[in-house]
Amino acid sequence: MATTKTMDLLSAVEHIVDKAKGSGLSSEFFRKASKYIKYISDMLELTKEQSVLMALFIDNCSNRKIGLSDISKYLECRNTRLLRYMIDVDELEKRELIRCCHENENTYSVPQEVIDAFKNNKKYCPKDYHGLSCRQLFSELDVLFQLRNDNTLTYEALVRRIHRLFDCNRHLLYVQKVKSYTFMESDEMMLILFSHLFVNNNDDNIGFHDLEFLYDEHFQWSVAKYGLCDGDHSLMEAGIVEYNNANGMVDRESFRMTFSAKRELFAELNLASAYQRQMRGDVVKVENITPKKLFYGEKVGAQIAELTNLLNDAKYKQICARMKEAGFRSGFTCLFYGEPGTGKTETVLQLARQTGRNILQVNISQIRSMWVGESEKNIKQVFDTYRAQVNECEIAPILLFNEADAVISTRKEGVNDAVNKMENTIQNIILQEMETLNGILIATTNLAQNMDSAFERRFLYKIKFEKPTTEARMNMWREMIPSLDSDTATRLANKYDFSGGQIENIARHYTIGNILHGEPQNIADRLSEYCDSERINTKEGCRIGF
Repeated sequence: MATTKTMDLLSAVEHIVDKAKGSGLSSEFFRKASKYIKYISDMLELTKEQSVLMALFIDNCSNRKIGLSDISKYLECRNTRLLRYMIDVDELEKRELIRCCHENENTYSVPQEVIDAFKNNKKYCPKDYHGLSCRQLFSELDVLFQLRNDNTLTYEALVRRIHRLFDCNRHLLYVQKVKSYTFMESDEMMLILFSHLFVNNNDDNIGFHDLEFLYDEHFQWSVAKYGLCDGDHSLMEAGIVEYNNANGMVDRESFRMTFSAKRELFAELNLASAYQRQMRGDVVKVENITPKKLFYGEKVGAQIAELTNLLNDAKYKQICARMKEAGFRSGFTCLFYGEPGTGKTETVLQLARQTGRNILQVNISQIRSMWVGESEKNIKQVFDTYRAQVNECEIAPILLFNEADAVISTRKEGVNDAVNKMENTIQNIILQEMETLNGILIATTNLAQNMDSAFERRFLYKIKFEKPTTEARMNMWREMIPSLDSDTATRLANKYDFSGGQIENIARHYTIGNILHGEPQNIADRLSEYCDSERINTKEGCRIGF
């Protein structure tokens, strides 16, 4: 017989289990095993009943589904006898010494860390969660949700563990933000699950199958599911969760966290690179735009002047408010179209500079993805990002689709291949977003004749950029090469029917030549050489691109 000095947890378990066999947990059993029960009770700070039950669970630790019926058979007592001890079983679960699994009937298992503590004759203490970083907190959430998904944690146990995790880390902004919503417990757990799926799994396409494991009660899950389906779930009403899109239409069975929610909740995490990927575009800061004088024909100049006045922030906000009062959409959508090199892109830059607006420039090539479904997500994220910028910035930026021919051309009918379906879906999403736009969108194109009529209807301002007049070309020559005399500028303007982009290209070529070889004796001859080189055929002096 083991003495107190030589006794350890495993030997105490062994003695208790031996004496418990067929005892029915009688008072006689408790008398005979009192010394061993007291050892476990003192070591683990348990009652004598909890100590006996813990010994029986440890003896069955190799079984991942220990049923109370198995223990009652061993004890040779009725199940009702063990039911008297359910409060003690629940306490062991709360102490994290055992885990409960809800399936057809409750079964239990002993965590490996508890088994290891018994092996080492040490008291098991739940993990200390204090002082975690936000990234470490999400690593712990990953473990907890995996245990719940494996059905080795009850919903109640999951809630307890998450509450303890959060209570130990109230310093984290994420924890503070989650608690600030004051949701019901079930909705708070759903929010934390959505957070886990995004941060740990990078999942922005969350379906019901990703969520249904959360709750034990079918009724609880049904309420959450129907709330998400109908769009009146508290997470959706709070602007934290939104629907995904499929083929340009809302998909009520696919969800993701909104961009604004991610920005608010995950500020402590290094997700800047992920957000940058989601933007699928480049931000042109207004302070980095170089002033440039542009020359237009009379009609285009008047249209640009009106648009510049409209986009002045004070005037813009006033007009938006009046449009909303009248029941009209307040978004401004503009199309700049015309031949290459006529100043469409530069006009957008100068509009932004003069009205103090940044530009979010969409990179069409990055929008398209070789993976089916990714392109649609990318274009939706462009608008999500833009909405967030509009809400965040004092002055709304401009969303620029430069060289937008690929996304606003005529939609293909009756297509079956994946690529054309993707193109049509992207267009459907853009059309839908233009209908609800709160901000400024400008698209430029060289091929307006190929534009789908649905896009044509949605552009409020349509400005055609034509090749400059002779007078405008003369002014461009003088502006870009200040040393050029008026007569030479006039001759070049009359002889070469160039666009502004072409004239700028020649001026750059001329400047580089001066740096390399010095200024020529005859400027006109040198410029004529460059003009002839600029032409790509003998019929016309235009080139591709700007």
